[in-house]
Amino acid sequence: MSRAAAARDWDAASYDRVSDPQFEWALEQLERLPLCGDEVLLDAGCGSGRVTAVLAERVPRGRVYAVDVAPSMAAHARETLGERATVFCQDLAELSLPEPVDAIFSNATFHWIPAHDTLFDALHRALKPGGRLVAQCGGKGNIDRFRRLAGAVAQEQPFAPFFVDWRGPWNYAGDAETTTRLERVGFDEVACWLEPKEVSPADPYAFVQTVCLVRHLDRLPNGLREAFVARVLEAAGEPFVLDYVRLNMSAKRPG
Repeated sequence: MSRAAAARDWDAASYDRVSDPQFEWALEQLERLPLCGDEVLLDAGCGSGRVTAVLAERVPRGRVYAVDVAPSMAAHARETLGERATVFCQDLAELSLPEPVDAIFSNATFHWIPAHDTLFDALHRALKPGGRLVAQCGGKGNIDRFRRLAGAVAQEQPFAPFFVDWRGPWNYAGDAETTTRLERVGFDEVACWLEPKEVSPADPYAFVQTVCLVRHLDRLPNGLREAFVARVLEAAGEPFVLDYVRLNMSAKRPG
């Protein structure tokens, strides 16, 4: 695995176990994507494949492509899904599929991609004329308090030397700017809105280690990772609640 790929990788098995909030949000989103059962779909940022499996059930006469940039996620999804989906390890901003798709679905992914203009252009090109995009990701204000706490802990000893000049990789965009970006690359019928979603994980340590602090932990040697997670949770206090804000989007490629 290249250094760049490793920097974006995840613990896929752990994510599969702790990602119930993300999975529930995805099921809510699917209500916004009516399907006949014979469509060609893309799960853009498929993660461990939990949501992809649901998509496959909804198109028994169709086909599903699943894409994730993280090698462990793509491998886990490929093993889990078998013949129910074709899985690719790709950067969504450089998306290349065997055929155009009728619809693109995405959950909890786009905020990890720096250049949304490039991303939306790639998704627009991947859709058939008349195809739809339904997506949700972290939006403006997402887990702000938790990120501030983690940033403050990162400046404490013995962690501070590992975070010199570091900036988090998140891209939590607003609804208005996202609407503009989608329209600029050619989408119409665009609707974007922000939605607060509080989360109280059943296992706070496992959740934040796997999801919220995954890129912080990339910076630290193994011997400091547990201490960092514990210190952030101590700073957060109890009850432990994450103030998620989701950015919803719906759009159509004209045709």
